[in-house]
Amino acid sequence: MPWVFVLIWSTGFVVARYGMPHSPPMTFLAWRFALSVLAFAVWIALTRPAWPVGRSQWWHLAVVGVLMHGGYLGGVWAAVKAGIPAGTVALIVGLQPLLTAAWVTATGQEGRLGPMRWLGLGLGFAGLVLVVSRKFGTGDVTTFNLVLSIVALLSITAGTLYQKRYVAPCDVRTANTVQLAAAFAVAAPLAWLEAGTLTLHPELIGAMVWSVLVLTLGGSSLLYLLIQRGAATRVTSLMYLVPPCTALLGWWLFDESLAPAVLVGFALTAVGVALVARNQTSPRGETR
Repeated sequence: MPWVFVLIWSTGFVVARYGMPHSPPMTFLAWRFALSVLAFAVWIALTRPAWPVGRSQWWHLAVVGVLMHGGYLGGVWAAVKAGIPAGTVALIVGLQPLLTAAWVTATGQEGRLGPMRWLGLGLGFAGLVLVVSRKFGTGDVTTFNLVLSIVALLSITAGTLYQKRYVAPCDVRTANTVQLAAAFAVAAPLAWLEAGTLTLHPELIGAMVWSVLVLTLGGSSLLYLLIQRGAATRVTSLMYLVPPCTALLGWWLFDESLAPAVLVGFALTAVGVALVARNQTSPRGETR
């Protein structure tokens, strides 16, 4: 399941490349959230899963949806649209595993992180830097798009930690529906205010279909399950693998070059994630 998630999640930047020229960011996301809710509604009508129990769980799921769908995706798409290089925003949001590890260590939520896991997190980040370094300097970094990138980083980090702490196990279909409806409630007013219009270009239609059926129904559902079943640090370390996989997709789909630094970065990232995943928490609450 983790490897399938990484592969699916890596296609998000490919979708942005196809869809962004034909739609403002929040407009695209608002339509994506609305169509995703509709798709989940059909799935729910056919399978009749249980809904979350209690008003508090609906509220917790809504908070997670606003953070992980609205804040993270909205921040990344708006930052790229505002001119920040894709490599720079990938590096900023790539700080999530380190930020998550620092938080869970400071709060004692997952015991003490041992040196091997810290080494794995460091190697993963070093690999990420090598992978995205080829895209540095391909755009302008301003205070505005930098703030948007940081909002995206804080949103996905806070959303992951919030879900792990407050959301009780429940069916992924109904949980995602609540999350996406909350994200739509945030994205729709912003879409109404932004400049530009959506153009029904074939590339945009294809990007929207993939976003709804694969990235949301598939990728977001897998991420929900991974957070529900695994430690936050191990789950977020998988995000290190997304930029290398995106680089491979760019080489395959757009004939982008794979420099030696990218391949070395891919190897470092894989080793780092393996170290984080292998070092489990001991019965005494300390991580080996």
